[in-house]
Amino acid sequence: MADVAQLAGVSSQTVSRVSNGDPAVIESTRLKVLEAMNQLGYRPNSAARALKRGDFRAIGVITMGLTSTGNVRTLDAIAGSASREGYAVTLIPLDAPTQENVKGAFTRLDELAVDAVVLIMEVHLLDTAALTLPPHVKVVVVDSDATGRFPVVDTDQRQGARQAVQHLLDLGHETVWHLAGPEESFAAGRRSDAWEATLREEGRAVPPALRGDWTPESGYEAGLRLADEPGCTAVFVANDQMALGVLRAFHERGRRVPEDVSVVGFDDIPDAASYIPPLTTVRQDFAEVGALCVDAALRELRGETVTGVRLVPTALVERSSTAAPRPAGGV
Repeated sequence: MADVAQLAGVSSQTVSRVSNGDPAVIESTRLKVLEAMNQLGYRPNSAARALKRGDFRAIGVITMGLTSTGNVRTLDAIAGSASREGYAVTLIPLDAPTQENVKGAFTRLDELAVDAVVLIMEVHLLDTAALTLPPHVKVVVVDSDATGRFPVVDTDQRQGARQAVQHLLDLGHETVWHLAGPEESFAAGRRSDAWEATLREEGRAVPPALRGDWTPESGYEAGLRLADEPGCTAVFVANDQMALGVLRAFHERGRRVPEDVSVVGFDDIPDAASYIPPLTTVRQDFAEVGALCVDAALRELRGETVTGVRLVPTALVERSSTAAPRPAGGV
């Protein structure tokens, strides 16, 4: 810094002010200092400046693994939104959703110096564990019931499930079977609850729900069981990957989609339009979820009070996997 000051003919304090973006430095002086920096190859130490200001321009993300489509797409959206705001993202993936692991992740992020943390929580952890979090770190949670403790951002899971079930009922199906996600998942629970509530509100029978683990393999196993249900003409599957397995099982058992049975998924992953047949599904706006997470974190950093749940609407995408049921005795 002293070399830059000498070359530019200014004080070291002026060089420091230019490095920190002080608007009070007149333009001609700022340009001289920047030119001297370029000539000498000087780069301000951003880490040291961050420590001095207590502003690290970094957001930490804790997620329960990167195998879930929703987690990966949410993380991608958070990273993009953070970058546009001039923030870096530090990722801590957890291999198991335990209280100790979450505590350890916060400790690690505290050491790495982040301003805020986004937790992508698919499990009932924050509401059952008395987590002691670093008091100075701002927290935003995705997909949780942690309202009152932290701001929450989520897709409107119930709205999406209702759209799926109502679509099938409107086509003329008497009822809708359901392949749910894992029991510990908030998203799976909300989708399952909305499926059942919609059927009851419409006065329809509620078939026993099957459960998978988000994978195509679990969808295939459930699909084999559904294929043996003669009264099953419509299925709402809790995610597109399990729906892929259901489609395979129906194909192997000679149950045509949508002629014999209609299938609706959830997520609208990029491959859904290339399934055979192309999958009718519920689209989640992951980009908006990510943007709202970053927005909530930055608002907290500005000292604003951010509470409650911000829900992102869903949209039904109709493709070729759904149709009206065949008339009784039809071919």
